[in-house]
Amino acid sequence: MKDYNEIIGFTIIVLGLLLVVFIIARYTYLIKKEMISKGIYLENRTVKYKYLDIGCIVFGLGIGLLVSSIFTELNLTEDTTDLLVWGTILIFAAAGLVAAHFIRKRLEK
Repeated sequence: MKDYNEIIGFTIIVLGLLLVVFIIARYTYLIKKEMISKGIYLENRTVKYKYLDIGCIVFGLGIGLLVSSIFTELNLTEDTTDLLVWGTILIFAAAGLVAAHFIRKRLEK
């Protein structure tokens, strides 16, 4: 019985995600189609710093992993260690994203 519940739960989650992606894609298509029919043209903005966000996030994740390795060496309970490791990784990844924002603002001036 437990296996069936896991399969049903997984199937519902996957179908829900697919439905969300379909709705977003359909909505975007309909908006663009309506804008074209009304003669509104949105020029594609070129992104100068395309990989800045990805680079800063990956750099932040790397620093987060490096710092979180310190917590694995301490004599803490497993739950506390897991919480500190994941928290550190996420905090540094977010700091990388914030850093990318400020770097882009400075470079676009």
